[in-house]
Amino acid sequence: MNIQNVKCKIFRYDGRGRPRWETFEIPVARGMTVLDGLAHLKEHKDSTLAWRSSCRMGICGSCGMLINGRPKLACQTQILEIKAPLVLEPLPNFSVIRDLVPDLIEMFEKHRRVKPWIIRRDSYELEKPANEYLQSAEEMEKYFQFSYCIKCGLCMSACPTLATDARYLGPQPLAQAFRYIADSRDEGFAERSRPVLSEGGPWRCHFAGECSQVCPKHVDPALAVQLMKREILLRTFRLKKSQPGAPIAPKIIEARPRPDIPPAPERTVR
Repeated sequence: MNIQNVKCKIFRYDGRGRPRWETFEIPVARGMTVLDGLAHLKEHKDSTLAWRSSCRMGICGSCGMLINGRPKLACQTQILEIKAPLVLEPLPNFSVIRDLVPDLIEMFEKHRRVKPWIIRRDSYELEKPANEYLQSAEEMEKYFQFSYCIKCGLCMSACPTLATDARYLGPQPLAQAFRYIADSRDEGFAERSRPVLSEGGPWRCHFAGECSQVCPKHVDPALAVQLMKREILLRTFRLKKSQPGAPIAPKIIEARPRPDIPPAPERTVR
């Protein structure tokens, strides 16, 4: 196996005093990710090195960090595919807890503020559903890509507006607000628009588009923010009426198998 030694410069901060930089050397084989490199350093060079990670598959969004100046997931970035030396920093626009660990609490608080869940007038049905809500494929397509958000914070760290204005909600919470506003099952536009239309709402977005460029799941939060502006204008000037939420699907009284569709296989777990 061909091994290359790659220099790695890492931001260090212990939560007290002044931050510093430390340089290490990592033996790198083909296919080795930044997360693998950090694990090697922690095991063989410095056990105090801190970062956050979990799934190692680009799903949990825990290992976001600044890699050679770009917000990326450490588990999805191969060391030999980026230009040496490797420079690792915590995500900007967040305070730092330790080394490469950003404090994401403020982002989650903003996320919760926009009420990222289905809001219905018939709350009893939500608590004790009689059946699922009807929704067409075309209706689902309006919000589907935004449901891929893994809350990694990369879009927030790349946002130039958020870097200079802490009041701005940011691309992640606003995209998730639009995800539910665009959902035909939702009836919470008026309730949700109160936090969205506050001083930190979508009108502060300069449409730089960096949030969409860095998203590891190819979600387009910049598009969501622009669509939300349009939705607010249409409803404010009464050019679009509020529609009732999707109806409840009727219960299936008698189901008949279709002869052109093969039967489902036997269940493996009973």
